[in-house]
Amino acid sequence: MRHLIAASALALLATLPFTAVQALDCAASPLNHEQKRLLGGTENLCETYGGKVILVVNTASRCGYTPQFESIEKLYKTYKGDGLVVLGFPSDQFRQEESTDESIAKFCTANYGVSFPMFSKSRVDGSDANPFYKDLKAATKKAPEWNFNKYLIGRDGQVLAHFGSRVTPDDPKLLDAIKAELAKPAPTAAADTDRAVVLR
Repeated sequence: MRHLIAASALALLATLPFTAVQALDCAASPLNHEQKRLLGGTENLCETYGGKVILVVNTASRCGYTPQFESIEKLYKTYKGDGLVVLGFPSDQFRQEESTDESIAKFCTANYGVSFPMFSKSRVDGSDANPFYKDLKAATKKAPEWNFNKYLIGRDGQVLAHFGSRVTPDDPKLLDAIKAELAKPAPTAAADTDRAVVLR
């Protein structure tokens, strides 16, 4: 009788829908890079943010697109509880950024209340570009043509899409892509990335 009950239970389980949640493979992800935070310290992007939906933005403090900081911060605060993180990468590639990481941090905090993670100033294209950005370019065949270029990375750590500077954070095509990815389950290796201080 016990064997009959066990067999029946197995048969019932076989009819139920099952969604596999894959473990995140950092070795195969463009996120697998050590990066310096804006005010010091380093972290591996995959280990820290893997499993999140990630919007990567190359920023500048003296650009016509700089006011996007406000809507980027709003986007981050609206969806971070659902698994979104914004990663800001200041760059003087287009000669519109502050001279030091300290002055960049002060500008972002004082003018826009930036609370999403920001990283040390680096180049985003060319032979001396940040290696992370080289991988983003390789994945999309698109390099930043100006400041506030955007890349969307999925929960699996793979690059989903590229958006140019003119695509604002509240653009429906960007928001729809973010929401679709947020609706997916996080990989089993996802990290908890809540930070009390995000600029450091």
